[in-house]
Amino acid sequence: MITDQLIIKSEKEQSTYVKDSGSDSPKRSIVKSISWRIVGTMDTILISWIVTGTLTLAFSIGMVELVTKMVLYFFHERIWNSIKWGK
Repeated sequence: MITDQLIIKSEKEQSTYVKDSGSDSPKRSIVKSISWRIVGTMDTILISWIVTGTLTLAFSIGMVELVTKMVLYFFHERIWNSIKWGK
């Protein structure tokens, strides 16, 4: 999990960290997550603007969506971490 890779508790763990050549680094994953959230929020703002016809309202919806989707995703991940199916 990304959080496990980000939290390196000791020098020993840090020195033994071996990057899998087929996976992204934790830093890259964070940047990709942020860029995807920006794309998703811009999409919501655009759709809201088309539906409402009001840019101010569209940005308000987009900002609320930005925060709520990050919170929902966090809890979604925590719930899935507790499910044993497929592990």
